[in-house]
Amino acid sequence: MGISWPKTKLTSLLGIDLPIIQAGMAGGSTTPELVAAVSNAGGLGTLGAGYMSPKAIREAIRRIRELTSRPFAVNLFIPGATKASDEQVQAVNRRLDRYRRELGIPTGITLELQTETFLDQLAVVLEERVHVFSFTFGIPEATQMNELKSTGIRVIGTATTVREAVLLEQAGVDAVVAQGSEAGGHRGTFAGSFDASQIGTMALVPQVVDHVSIPVIASGGIMDGRGIIASLFLGAAGVQMGTAFLTCSESGAHELHKLAILQATEEDTRLTRAFSGKPARGIVNRFMREMAPYDKDIPDYPAQNALTRDIRQAAGQQQRPEFMSMWAGQGVRLATTQSAGTLIQRWVQQVESLR
Repeated sequence: MGISWPKTKLTSLLGIDLPIIQAGMAGGSTTPELVAAVSNAGGLGTLGAGYMSPKAIREAIRRIRELTSRPFAVNLFIPGATKASDEQVQAVNRRLDRYRRELGIPTGITLELQTETFLDQLAVVLEERVHVFSFTFGIPEATQMNELKSTGIRVIGTATTVREAVLLEQAGVDAVVAQGSEAGGHRGTFAGSFDASQIGTMALVPQVVDHVSIPVIASGGIMDGRGIIASLFLGAAGVQMGTAFLTCSESGAHELHKLAILQATEEDTRLTRAFSGKPARGIVNRFMREMAPYDKDIPDYPAQNALTRDIRQAAGQQQRPEFMSMWAGQGVRLATTQSAGTLIQRWVQQVESLR
């Protein structure tokens, strides 16, 4: 059918066999075991290191290298300006205390932002000379991009609009992820309003392909071989998949999170700022519903993320999914459970059958 499977510009660029990237989902789901399993199966595994300390990132990178000799990526969040007044933080903190009391944890916590900076995290990526560095929420500074490129690290950015993709190409990235609105987890929007950036994958990918010369990676709602081959037909050089990997046996996602994905339908996900202060798509639960009326009062990331951390952690420990951030995309009905290697092999067979 004229599709180059599995060889594309992306596989050549990254030195991988299959144009499949496992998304860099922060928060513990991308265990070294999952990252290595994806890379060993021919794709590109990604360590979601946005919330990790430099020490933890280094340890995870070295563990991955014990499990695979294949290329893998590390994903970080680009820091941006935040808007969180003391009054706003205090107001939302009082509102969150009702959930703390229900969970039996201390109330009225002090806002403590992550002490590790992006520069500290990036230093580890450079020192360890990982094969691929991917990022979201913005663009690294020119000096950082130059250092990454001079070290021989391939760089992948995230765009939710054509304009963002063009900016990323101008900044020197090697490839760009076109993140459709169907995608689970945080939106990568950085150059424009969030509301104007809700473009579906099928509409976004071909428009990005037409306006940049670097490889484009389709992301959002892709869950099987049909989504992969459709993305290639749209002009993408590869796909990035997140939700599909969350229910794999190697995933570090909470078991209740996995169960919620396996039981959810396409009508069960929503975008919310309630957990982190950045718009993110997850499975609707009580916390999201009850916080929705106060969206305009929620401080930006990372303040809100820090304020809800104790609630999310306690909810996981107490098996209370109604207070957990259970990120997932709109393709949840297609989720299955097995090893990552078995899942990728199934996709390969599906694509071959459609050629």
